Amino acid sequence: MIRKVKTGIPGMDEVLHGGIPERNVVLLSGGPGTGKSIFSQQFLWNGLQMGEPGIYVTLEEHPVQVRENMAQFGWDLRKYEDEGLFAMVDAFTSGIGKSKEYEKYIVHDLTDIREFVDVLRTAVKDIGAKRVVVDSVTTLYINKPAMARGVVMQLKRVLAGLGVTSILVSQISVGERGFGGPGVEHGVDGIIRLDLDEIDGELKRSLIVWKMRGTIHSMRRHPFEITDEGIIVYSDKVLKRKAIVGY
Repeated sequence: MIRKVKTGIPGMDEVLHGGIPERNVVLLSGGPGTGKSIFSQQFLWNGLQMGEPGIYVTLEEHPVQVRENMAQFGWDLRKYEDEGLFAMVDAFTSGIGKSKEYEKYIVHDLTDIREFVDVLRTAVKDIGAKRVVVDSVTTLYINKPAMARGVVMQLKRVLAGLGVTSILVSQISVGERGFGGPGVEHGVDGIIRLDLDEIDGELKRSLIVWKMRGTIHSMRRHPFEITDEGIIVYSDKVLKRKAIVGY
């Protein structure tokens, strides 16, 4: 039997028929404003409530800002960081400023994927992490899109080898049909795509599980909302949007 890791996000585990298969590396793809960071942070927070240590790799926001953003949903990380159950990997500041005084895990050179992997591996082993989020993986190859699949495959080998269940946040532009880089969809075990569409004059959020190795899952597009307590997925509802040729 494949063990499944519950996301704890209301409605999402029903969509996934029980959760994400353990050790899967999942690409969480979406455009601006779709809720990618909130989804991934909620995944980590819920893991902490289940006794599963987690790591958040921040590539596009200052670690302090990430902590403040999570606290707005009632997800206060201080206790878990103090107890060695949660760690932030700072791949944003390069150790410039006060980060070097407060952050334990810092990636100084993003062009060196080996350093990135080494820092991540150290953090995972130090706290015995079970869940990892990289937000966003697109930053690692944004200037070299041809490297996208190679970077994702390298991360997958490391993360799966460490026994963690991972979410790689992937950015796409508004209206983009792909998943955030050439070939990345073939280098991961699962893809969850978040969308924000104008329907009848109103912006509506929805998600669809494009693939997920190791489990059956809903093949429907489900609406979701972002509330003061995080994301709620309406697994019993379906959102219909205009079909896009080739998508």
